Amino acid sequence: MREATGGAGVDRVMEVGGPGTFQKSLASLRMGGRLSVIGILTGFTGGVEIVPILVGSLHVDGIYVGSREMFESMNRAVARTKLAPVIDRVFPFAEAPAAYRHLRSGMHFGKVVVRVD
Repeated sequence: MREATGGAGVDRVMEVGGPGTFQKSLASLRMGGRLSVIGILTGFTGGVEIVPILVGSLHVDGIYVGSREMFESMNRAVARTKLAPVIDRVFPFAEAPAAYRHLRSGMHFGKVVVRVD
């Protein structure tokens, strides 16, 4: 996958495969990149090569999103309380670069939205 970045590697990978794809995801990261493990679609067992993590100064996070029951309970709570995100600004898709600049500026309060029609 590094070919797509001219050999530099990517900043972040959201890993959903688990042991079957973990090493490939590590290999696609740039120096200091971050791998967030959110799934284990290829099974629960498998080895992990530690050297690429050390040599690449990589960050590995495990993200547990909960069960379906927990997700449904959360959705009921959101609906019951009418919880809604705070939206700072909405940009049309054609202005996505400006939306990213606005986000990067840190001057926003709430979500920055890129609308895709």
